[in-house]
Amino acid sequence: MVTVNLGVLHYVLDHIYGACMHRTKLSTPFFSRGWGGSKLDMLENMIKQLLPEAVSENWPPNLVQPVWRTVWETRTACLREGVFRTPCDEKLIDALPPESYNARVAFLMPKSVPPQKMACVVHLAGTGDHTFERRLRLGGPLLKENIATMVLESPFYGRRRPRLQHGAKLLCVSDLLLLGRVTIEEARSLLYWLEAEAGFGKMGVCGLSMGGVHAAMVGSLHPTPVATLPFLSPHSAVVVFCEGILKHGTAWEALREDAAQKAAMTLEQVRERMRSVLSLTDVTRFPLPKNPEAVIFVAATDDGYIPKHSVMELQRAWPGSEVRWVMGGHVSSFLLHNDEFRRAIVDALDRLQWKGSSL
Repeated sequence: MVTVNLGVLHYVLDHIYGACMHRTKLSTPFFSRGWGGSKLDMLENMIKQLLPEAVSENWPPNLVQPVWRTVWETRTACLREGVFRTPCDEKLIDALPPESYNARVAFLMPKSVPPQKMACVVHLAGTGDHTFERRLRLGGPLLKENIATMVLESPFYGRRRPRLQHGAKLLCVSDLLLLGRVTIEEARSLLYWLEAEAGFGKMGVCGLSMGGVHAAMVGSLHPTPVATLPFLSPHSAVVVFCEGILKHGTAWEALREDAAQKAAMTLEQVRERMRSVLSLTDVTRFPLPKNPEAVIFVAATDDGYIPKHSVMELQRAWPGSEVRWVMGGHVSSFLLHNDEFRRAIVDALDRLQWKGSSL
């Protein structure tokens, strides 16, 4: 009789998927065009502006006014799509590719329930999530709980993808920082719209993998309590690109050659520079959310992309938050554990007071 260790199988599946996606020559690796030149220096400074000492100066954000169209409507629910100009400041807009200037959102909500008695969760994109469909499938069953779903299309993805970019493989390191900074600004503006314009009684933000990092940052920076739900997410992009499977999908030689324009660097020095740059994405440096009990991390026991220590670093930095473990790897959990993600959303929202409540 052969005993199968399911944890090993999940972990191996991550590596098989990673090998197919990142170790073959079927597509270019991440950052094949280098660091991004002067854009990288500018973005490093702008991301530092998100840290605690500058947070109070960044609220309220620019209010977005999406132009809506109805995609479908039934007796109990409707799906609308909206388009809005990114609310970022001109420096960020100038750094974006023109394709990313306009953002799109999908908005799935129940009918016949006033917004003040509903919750809405903004779902942010994981690496390679170019469409609305997966996140709408995650949010759809929550309609019966009177929870609406708003799905944001990230810059550099979907219709916002630059013409020269293939799939999710960003061309420059600066693109990764730019994607994150703009996503955070847009998500913050959408939360403000949901509260100030739509009047929702509770709000949350969630995301899977990279989207979870961004969700954690958004939840951290919000001036009032929101449910914050990072799924299968690290505390920093450092562990993803320097320790996890994606280190095999990174164009280290191209980065070394790009850096050599200033001074010759070894590959080890290039990796150290990458660690330094991506340390800006370390969520443990961000403020404790206003209600840490409404923060629920869902992590996988055998994740080949996200090591366990990374999940626990963020939980330790945010005392009062909760970590829930699902059996699986990064890929299998993404496919098999949507019910656990939904349960975390419901539970985190239940830990918030309704807007205007004195209880």
